[in-house]
Amino acid sequence: METKKILVIDDEQDLCDILLFNLRAAGYEAEAVCSAEEALRVMSRSHANGHPGLDLLLLDVMMPGMSGFDLAGRLKGDARTRHIPVIFLTAKDTEDDTLRGFSLGADDYVTKPFSVREVIARVRAVLNRKPAPTPSLMDEDVEAEGLSVNVVNKTICIDGHTVAITRTEYELMKLFLEHRGEVFSRQQLLEQAWPSDVIVTERTVDVNIARLRKKLGRYAACLVSRTGFGYMFDTNHE
Repeated sequence: METKKILVIDDEQDLCDILLFNLRAAGYEAEAVCSAEEALRVMSRSHANGHPGLDLLLLDVMMPGMSGFDLAGRLKGDARTRHIPVIFLTAKDTEDDTLRGFSLGADDYVTKPFSVREVIARVRAVLNRKPAPTPSLMDEDVEAEGLSVNVVNKTICIDGHTVAITRTEYELMKLFLEHRGEVFSRQQLLEQAWPSDVIVTERTVDVNIARLRKKLGRYAACLVSRTGFGYMFDTNHE
């Protein structure tokens, strides 16, 4: 059986040393970093070198620089890392903190101070869970680089941050991401993104596209106008 790889992310060196000793004694391959920024560098190097990914993160919340919550949001918004289980290890123990952790996709939430034996038991429990069933095509997120559409929650996520959108903007963005590089006329967009019982003009498409662009941040330029034809989404457009 392949040894599971665990990354500990915590700015308390003594705690990292204790966790690493016990994780390795339990048969896991483990390393530690002291910040969220360093964790991102470790994972980026791993992807660049084609190395197998991590199997689990033990993640502190309160760290200098990027917080554990922010790191988790960023990782869950990236197709390359969203599958990695996360267990938060933190002194933030209010109900709101716990709920926020789980809303970010955490698999478990352990408050400090804790028993190392308990942490190892929770690590084992998370790693022994059966993988979730492969979603059908209709249930999969639609994405391009750091931009994704969650078809279950009906949201748009940009670089790990959820963006407030209307139903029409969601339908437009989902259509564009599903058919990247394909030009849609205004009439086609009306038929695809607006209810059939709603009467709107083609000018309405232009207004909604303009509003959507304002919400796309660095991806706004990817929503391209093709004069005389319509609109397309092209991540190669500059």
